[in-house]
Amino acid sequence: MAAAGRWARPRLAVPPWSSGLGLARTALALGSAATLAATGPGVLFDPSNAGGTCGDLRAAGLFCAVPAGGGQLARWCGVLVLLVVASGWRPRVTAIPHWYVSWSLLSNAVVPDGGDQLTAILTLLLVPIGLTDGRRWHWQRPPDTGPAIGTGRVVAGTALMLIQIQVAVVYFQSSVAKLGVREWSDGTAMFYFLRHPLFGSPPWLRPITDTLTGSPLGVALLTWSPLAIELALALAILTGPRSRRALLVTGIAFHGVIALTMGLVSFAVAMTGALLLYLLPVGTHIDVAKLIDRAEAQPAR
Repeated sequence: MAAAGRWARPRLAVPPWSSGLGLARTALALGSAATLAATGPGVLFDPSNAGGTCGDLRAAGLFCAVPAGGGQLARWCGVLVLLVVASGWRPRVTAIPHWYVSWSLLSNAVVPDGGDQLTAILTLLLVPIGLTDGRRWHWQRPPDTGPAIGTGRVVAGTALMLIQIQVAVVYFQSSVAKLGVREWSDGTAMFYFLRHPLFGSPPWLRPITDTLTGSPLGVALLTWSPLAIELALALAILTGPRSRRALLVTGIAFHGVIALTMGLVSFAVAMTGALLLYLLPVGTHIDVAKLIDRAEAQPAR
């Protein structure tokens, strides 16, 4: 127990309720809100499917419990809740509704994706952090409690550690699992993905992606680079702050490229939130008001 205490104490020395954590919550909420706002319930949900997406406990999901208007009422209620979460208002009040909407989207959607699944897990793990967060806005600095480590900080810090382990496992599994697929192991997978008529690159990018995938070296680099990046992100949990900052930028850029080439925008936003929770140093404060003032002070060009 003494050894565990020595290991945990420095990890709990800084309060986890920071605006960096708030930025991650905002990204997760905006990723789900973008999915709901951009896709109608007729595509995402089927409230009449009592034996499928509305069976068992899933019947308690928002999009099965409130099917009025073909799911439109639930859709816009969900968007409203997620926008309130994204605004940063009262984390203690919005933590459970955030998880409920995220879980409902995962449980009730006909074809949920990996971003929805990870968001539902992370928002559940964020509940203890939110319930112990007494700030009015998640953009504010945490109250100065000095070196004392109270129960709330232990609960929130433990939940944050579990989140970091979860994200590391996701990236490790994603990288290693691809090696069992022949197209990924032989370096040709991105040829098929980027040239797919429905899920491939947008027309304005096709001249570039077709040129790259038309080259054996180009398609091999495009295929194996994601595996290397995902494995590096998985191992980031074992590295120091400097490496984590570099990998945070790399990971966000990686998902940005995926959004650009394959149109998975909401997935990229959700994964950005996951990366912020995973790699941003605990207690990182981002002074949003100061950033806005600095941007407004820049001379017009």
